Amino acid sequence: MTMEQYDKNQLPSKLLWVDLEMTGLDPVKDVILEISAIITDFNFEKLADYEAVIHQSEKALARMTDWPAQQHKISGLTEKVRQHGRPEAEVQHEVADLIRSNFGSEPAVLAGNSIHFDRMFIRQWWPEVESLLHYRMLDVSSFKVLMQGKYNLSFAKKEVHRAKADIEASIDELKYYLDWLHHGSSNG
Repeated sequence: MTMEQYDKNQLPSKLLWVDLEMTGLDPVKDVILEISAIITDFNFEKLADYEAVIHQSEKALARMTDWPAQQHKISGLTEKVRQHGRPEAEVQHEVADLIRSNFGSEPAVLAGNSIHFDRMFIRQWWPEVESLLHYRMLDVSSFKVLMQGKYNLSFAKKEVHRAKADIEASIDELKYYLDWLHHGSSNG
């Protein structure tokens, strides 16, 4: 779907929360290792979810720089990629099917923390998924900047660096900020 095909006035009915774990942050040379996707309504009720570990070659794993190599070793992800990773084409197709079955003809609004990084990897490696996404995204990091800068409010988040835990934390973080704006700001 091209940007010209979007109805800018169509209100989104759901959000596609995504977190990817990658071998690094360069979508040209790095690859996706894991995905977690959760579809919610705007009350953040879970409607569907999906997760998969993706098989990547030893060559791709060897290209990791120190930080992701260390984090993915600690979390056990690197070993899961080697032992239980699934074919990337299969995972891409399943994610696209998840979007189609839950969003129909509505373009999916991608949501998450620093979601632009995930979007760059989706654009590079998963064109079938990219074609189903809305050009707008909901980035929890924008709320983080605003809440910290304007209200000195921070959300304590565990640094797990596994896709499912990270995306659940992103949803919780946005709920925390919205709840504070709705209830807490009037008390301060």
